[in-house]
Amino acid sequence: MSAVPIERLAAHAGETVEIHGWLYNRRSSGAIHFLLVRDGTGLVQAVAARADVPPDVFATIGTLTQESSIVAQGAVREDRRAPGGYELSLRDLRVVQLAAPYPITPKEHGVDFLMDHRHLWLRSSRQWAILRVRAEVERAMCDYLDEQGYLRVDTPILTPAACEGTSTLFETPYFETHAYLTQSGQLYSEASAAAFGRVYCFSPAFRAEKSKTRRHLTEFWMIEPEAAYLDLDGCIALAEGLVASVVARVLERREPELRALERDRVPLERVRPPFPRITYDDAVERLRAAGHPIAWGDDFGGDEETVLANAFDRPVFVTHYPAQCKAFYMQPDPGRPEVVLGVDLLAPEGYGEIVGGGQRIHDLALLERRLEEHRLPKDQYAWYLDLRRYGSVPHSGFGIGVERTVAWICGLEHVRETIPFPRLLNRLYP
Repeated sequence: MSAVPIERLAAHAGETVEIHGWLYNRRSSGAIHFLLVRDGTGLVQAVAARADVPPDVFATIGTLTQESSIVAQGAVREDRRAPGGYELSLRDLRVVQLAAPYPITPKEHGVDFLMDHRHLWLRSSRQWAILRVRAEVERAMCDYLDEQGYLRVDTPILTPAACEGTSTLFETPYFETHAYLTQSGQLYSEASAAAFGRVYCFSPAFRAEKSKTRRHLTEFWMIEPEAAYLDLDGCIALAEGLVASVVARVLERREPELRALERDRVPLERVRPPFPRITYDDAVERLRAAGHPIAWGDDFGGDEETVLANAFDRPVFVTHYPAQCKAFYMQPDPGRPEVVLGVDLLAPEGYGEIVGGGQRIHDLALLERRLEEHRLPKDQYAWYLDLRRYGSVPHSGFGIGVERTVAWICGLEHVRETIPFPRLLNRLYP
């Protein structure tokens, strides 16, 4: 008999099926064992009555430990009180492996303990829900860009130079020279956009930032679309459509997971275009009025982003940042060159920036000057400068961080739960 996934039991009501899984929990009342079984797709309660299974099977069930791997056979019956609305009346059970005493128990554990046992913590119902939402977010992002005519073109992880600055690079030996773990695939996607028009990459990014905030990881994942002949307004429209589509998809397809996380759906249901837009100048005025003594030209930190986002009931775009706080490749505003045609999207509820991007410099002389001002080695960017020599056009793009987006959608306190094995300033294990 082939196994039936727990998430598809509804299609087998009244039938006898087999489930391959693990024991999540067990309780007994003498003549009946109640087993909560998981198989990766969901949870189901399996009921073993003494009269319905062989005596040796009933006795074996009484010895099962948490996370023992089992093969269970039984009849599927509808029960609205049960997890998922269906229950399994056991007829037989085979133990694949009797698990050793499980270190993660129903009692309260500290974060460090759970992180040390992250390889096992992934099996908990909360982590299961979060990572299923993450998978949906990733699929929804790719689907949206595919539908908009963007081609996925992968970019390298080992690079010879920085994308946004040398102070946050992880350096690694590379034969007779050295290389860096990528901060972003953007520069390479600009080359791909000149070949294919509309592209995106989906890859890990690495930032050697000595930060311990709830919004930062040293290794995270980004999707980065880039398009030729796309201006700032087009870039904003693409980001707005992408984020709205992703949230709608999660609300539609991951309702059980959101319910398991006790996530309030109402704030997510408000995430519909158009999103409000303010300029950097407007943002500075708002911050000063709220008592934040920020100087014009300073970039925003988490506290400032939270104050700005809390003024709106959906994500808010902030545009036209000072050139001095943005990367060397950002296109200046023709009417006001001290600011750039850049944009950040701030998520509501205190989750901060989830999108950052804008127009890229397409003029060769200006880009060369910017490299000099930022003291970046021109020879390392020779190929990037070539893109401005051979058919340069205005172009734009952005990066959207998967982990921050998932943390916001799930309503999580820290991004460390949004990735299977988080890499933090003080954590490289497991």
